[in-house]
Amino acid sequence: MSSTIPFLDLNLYPDPSFSPATSTLHTPKIEPKLEPIDEPPPPPPPPPSGANSQPDLKPSIPSASTPFPTSSSEPDMCSEFHRISDLFRSAFAQGVQRHDQVSILPESDPNYGAIVPVAKNEAQLPAVVISPRGTRKYPQRSSELVRVTDLKADDHRYFRDLIRRTRMLYDSLRIFSTSEDDKHRDLLVPQKKTRGDLKAAALMRDAGLWLNRDKRILGDIPGIAIGDVFFFRMELVVVGLHGHPQAGIDYVPASQSSNREPIATSIIVSGGYEDDEDGGDVIIYTGHGGQDKHNRQAMHQKLESGNLAMERSMYYGLEVRVIRGFKYEGGASGKVYVYDGLYRITDTWFDVGKSGFGVYKFKLVRIENQVEMGSSLMKFARNLRVRPLEVRPKGYITLDLSRKKENVPVFFFNDIDEDYGPVYHEYLITTIFPSYVFNYGNGMGCECVGGCWDNCFCAQKNGGEFAYDSNGILVRGKPLIFECGPHCRCPPSCRNRVTQKGTKNRFEVFRSRETQWGVRSLDLIQAGSFICEYAGVVLTREQAQIFTMNGDSLIYPSRFGDRWTEWGDLSQIFSDYVCPSYPPIPPLDFAMDVSRMRNVACYMSQSSIPNVMVQPVLYDHNNVSFPHLMLFATENIPPMKEISLDYGVAAADEWMGKLALCS
Repeated sequence: MSSTIPFLDLNLYPDPSFSPATSTLHTPKIEPKLEPIDEPPPPPPPPPSGANSQPDLKPSIPSASTPFPTSSSEPDMCSEFHRISDLFRSAFAQGVQRHDQVSILPESDPNYGAIVPVAKNEAQLPAVVISPRGTRKYPQRSSELVRVTDLKADDHRYFRDLIRRTRMLYDSLRIFSTSEDDKHRDLLVPQKKTRGDLKAAALMRDAGLWLNRDKRILGDIPGIAIGDVFFFRMELVVVGLHGHPQAGIDYVPASQSSNREPIATSIIVSGGYEDDEDGGDVIIYTGHGGQDKHNRQAMHQKLESGNLAMERSMYYGLEVRVIRGFKYEGGASGKVYVYDGLYRITDTWFDVGKSGFGVYKFKLVRIENQVEMGSSLMKFARNLRVRPLEVRPKGYITLDLSRKKENVPVFFFNDIDEDYGPVYHEYLITTIFPSYVFNYGNGMGCECVGGCWDNCFCAQKNGGEFAYDSNGILVRGKPLIFECGPHCRCPPSCRNRVTQKGTKNRFEVFRSRETQWGVRSLDLIQAGSFICEYAGVVLTREQAQIFTMNGDSLIYPSRFGDRWTEWGDLSQIFSDYVCPSYPPIPPLDFAMDVSRMRNVACYMSQSSIPNVMVQPVLYDHNNVSFPHLMLFATENIPPMKEISLDYGVAAADEWMGKLALCS
């Protein structure tokens, strides 16, 4: 605005006695608060030299020519900051009503601080514009600020499923891109490894599948829950939770704002700035700018771009989304990002940082009455894994329901009542089939002594390619997966023996008021990862009729449905994509008894929007009518989140119904 006075650049005028009236003001340089780029962890064998090289995207900032002023000049700088802030407030208050697009409510209004968009007729821009030179140009994100409120239960389910499917597509694309890159990699020639996360985001952008681009949402994003975990920064961009792939502050820039003032919408707290202080509910967040390419503070920060957006959001009482990023072993990228809810900026000041340069600091306080932070739950689960009885002195019935049959213990927790039923069931680690099932087939196997490679016998059984990538992640769902079996010469570590290696995540069976029983993991489970087998005793048609006459409850695999078709479905990206139909499998014409013998999967609750799917797998026999029912994650499952499965609706098979007893 014309009535505002430019903020003094302390790097140009280090001496407070220096008068800008005698010199020409320079345009301040915009330096976004950059965060480290997500890099996937290196595979066990060291990659070829230069294979994972990544260009440095941080701007190189020269060091200040003069040191930061001494403490005696500090009050002058702070007073200058407050003076400019007051000028911004007065000028903004006088001029904002001249703009039709935005109105600020008075403090007496219960919705004070809300930015109310005014409807306007605006032609929709195409998703992608091709320039005469053939380069792609994408339209800018909308500058219209909105809140999404008063969602009904059906709305929540709709948006949650939309986010789930978008994230599933992103993960499927990322895994597919990486696996395709591995197939065509020449081990003798060093090559740069494909960034699957970047490629997946680019393909979805080209297809117009990025979410929440037409509006800038203040507050929660519909369909994203507090505690949701992301492995890559680009995934945050794809779903619209944080719109910048590297900047720590997401905001509407002044050039796009109708009132020419920036507004912050979200921040990422990842410890990238040495002056950050994270106390959970209270955060002291350092502004952006002034760092060199080694993430060291080398210049004074300025009240501009993201810093100014944070100050403006503080003044108008606007909430910001907070995403925490931290290192996590075993993750797809070695780092995770957790959405921790909404905060308000309550204070800001200019201070001397640890490196001796001036930095802007912002105090953020978490808004009350929100569910527990996802980052707190992850820390709680980490402590629970190693010191369960110290963290929870009461409620544990046993610390290993499997009685050492699983690779890792299965906790059993009940602090609601005295129902200890799971303790009295025999624990199964794999399904029990009728003996005649193993007499089917020729018993041939692969000859891969050191481990399976493409085009081996087992790969041909799967249609010419393996179902898993080099990290054991399911690339796409299939009607049936043939894993290497007892007749194969490959070792137990073979990439095609994923489900035979058993569970690797620590689970907890717990008593639930909502679903009676439930299962949650104490580990973070990556989308596409194997979870466990749904184990029970297989019954033939005749046996099932007898059991149902006695009133026993049975599990019918045919009712699980074909959720596997969703994982790896790339039809929205590739027009020639065809859902896998090989290897074929007949309808599952058997039942499973889990009344006396079962495993952890049998305690998973029903959900119409599950985070786990059933994938048929064969390895110990070749009878395609009796596959193992293996469970795979269809999304990133945070620690302490309940694992759910879609058991399907009642089947039309009359033989599965309960027979009438004759007198």
